[in-house]
Amino acid sequence: MSLRERLETIQHDTVLAPVSPQQQAGFYDNRAYQELKSRIHRKLLDRVDLAVMETLSTERLLEELRIMVERLLAEETEPINDTEHKTLIRDIQHEVLGLGPLEPLLADSTISDILVNTYKQVYVERRGKLESSNVTFDSDAHLLKIIDKIVSRVGRRIDESSPMVDARLPDGSRVNAIIPPLAVDGPLLSIRKFAVTPLRMDDVLALKSLTPDMAEIIEGLVKARVNMLISGGTGSGKTTLLNILSGFIPPTERIVTIEDAAELQLQQPHVVRLETRPPNIEGKGEVTQRALLRNSLRMRPDRIIVGEVRGAEVLDMLQAMNTGHDGSMTTIHANTSRDALTRLENMIGLGGLILPPKAMRQQISSALSALVHVSRLSDGKRKIMSIEEITGMEGDIITTQEIFKFEQTGISPEGVVVGHFRATGIRPKFAERLRVHGIRLRDEMFDPTRLYE
Repeated sequence: MSLRERLETIQHDTVLAPVSPQQQAGFYDNRAYQELKSRIHRKLLDRVDLAVMETLSTERLLEELRIMVERLLAEETEPINDTEHKTLIRDIQHEVLGLGPLEPLLADSTISDILVNTYKQVYVERRGKLESSNVTFDSDAHLLKIIDKIVSRVGRRIDESSPMVDARLPDGSRVNAIIPPLAVDGPLLSIRKFAVTPLRMDDVLALKSLTPDMAEIIEGLVKARVNMLISGGTGSGKTTLLNILSGFIPPTERIVTIEDAAELQLQQPHVVRLETRPPNIEGKGEVTQRALLRNSLRMRPDRIIVGEVRGAEVLDMLQAMNTGHDGSMTTIHANTSRDALTRLENMIGLGGLILPPKAMRQQISSALSALVHVSRLSDGKRKIMSIEEITGMEGDIITTQEIFKFEQTGISPEGVVVGHFRATGIRPKFAERLRVHGIRLRDEMFDPTRLYE
């Protein structure tokens, strides 16, 4: 997007951040601010030297915008105080170089999700709980321009012929947008923010999302190149956990990641990132996860990480796990580990391959060795609810055994979930594989009498 296009997206009636009741009662409660901003905007377009400004760095451009706006304000006869002065400069900077009203929310490290329900209602998630925000847009047209700015950065489009899109922000945050006619009341935007500093195992241990013994087991599974499936509901922390697990992969291995919208934040030096492509306006040119997965097999990967399996690509993923790409991982939406296995079966059918149920289950049981199920509880906290081992087949049924689990015992008067982690007492068969890789599991880890609150 050119600088002129960015400047022309500045809207005149935008409230960029939560304001106090005192501010709402004064300057922000009338049209003076918007009218002033409109005049400054028009003058800025008339006086800016676009050819010169395009060559400036972001930091220099922000400073030049500040200087120009201050000069234009000095020509105004309407008095404004220091707070209003700074707000106007910040608002124009955000609109030109950022995402307008969303910038304060994106800068707030306590916010994990931003949910825009049409231009006049924005919700945010803090610590797992949803709350309303005072941030609004001027109109549907303003919100549409911000959405278009986001998706155009990653080469995607959104219009009436393609009214849904998945995209990402430069920091890796996941974006989903849907517009009319599919969105009845107006454009909708959802942003799943990613932390500037990716979480590590020590962080989730401090949050009591799992126990030290569970962390030791999971780390061992990754280092021993055990194929894993992470299941959970929306917002349960599947991708976050996948990022954490990837941190245990040795730096000497070549990793290929495949995602609909690239969001994994792997720290290894040898990572190849692939991203799907939607069809163009003529319905051509689509590149699916399945096509990328098949191509990745020719790229000499040591491990393949699929951000999330949703369809026919699951068959190619399972075949890759069965043909030498040990230690591969993926995530899937499911309410329980058993539901995850059922969904895998259903997805194999989506590929058009007709297989007997037993053959599909054999494919799954031979490819996967471990299931990790995560969940977001009613108090907003995320926890690893279960670690299970796939042990094989008994007749036509995939057999599993649970190694660790979280048991909820109640809810406190403050609404906090009460419960504990414990081992089931079963020593997994993969313990021998871990031992061969130099990872020894202590017997006391599997003592079912030890409880972790």
